[in-house]
Amino acid sequence: MKRISKESIKEAIEALRHGGVVVFPTETSYGLSADATNARAVARVARLKGRPSEKTFPLIVSSTAMADRYAHLRCLGHRLAKKFWPGPLTLVVEARKNVGLARGIVARDGTVALRVSSNETARALARGLGRPIVSTSANRAGEPPAYDALDVTLKADFILDDGRLPRRKPSTIVHVVQGKIEVLRQGSVDPKA
Repeated sequence: MKRISKESIKEAIEALRHGGVVVFPTETSYGLSADATNARAVARVARLKGRPSEKTFPLIVSSTAMADRYAHLRCLGHRLAKKFWPGPLTLVVEARKNVGLARGIVARDGTVALRVSSNETARALARGLGRPIVSTSANRAGEPPAYDALDVTLKADFILDDGRLPRRKPSTIVHVVQGKIEVLRQGSVDPKA
């Protein structure tokens, strides 16, 4: 893996701040990101992915504190976050109202999917922007994920190239509601362990 410079991360944050779309490494594959509070940027990610507008995007937040500003983690969500974050566990929890998240982020049932990535670059983007970023795989819907920045064919404004990433399972996605865990996608962590 390459080392991504602080200057490159700053440039990527500026691209996000101005409504750009950025390709970035995560602990699972290369991701496509945008400012989760910018409706135009989120819509552009949906177009690039070829995804229906009713399908929402998960977010990367820089910390549990940032997650709390945008969602209600409640007791169980906090326990899972403490145990697995930073890491490949996405929590689907009740979104807070009127916090500025763009259309395409909050599902019809009022939930939002978010995680704190174990990849420092991914966390640095959300931390530097001061807001959550969209985090979806950097490929068209239905195509395999990209493990090398050179394999990303989507038109982004900025690419943070960390070389070839190890092939790993995707993040585990769990719906946390009324004190219960429902696994929506089993990935690399077992939330019931």
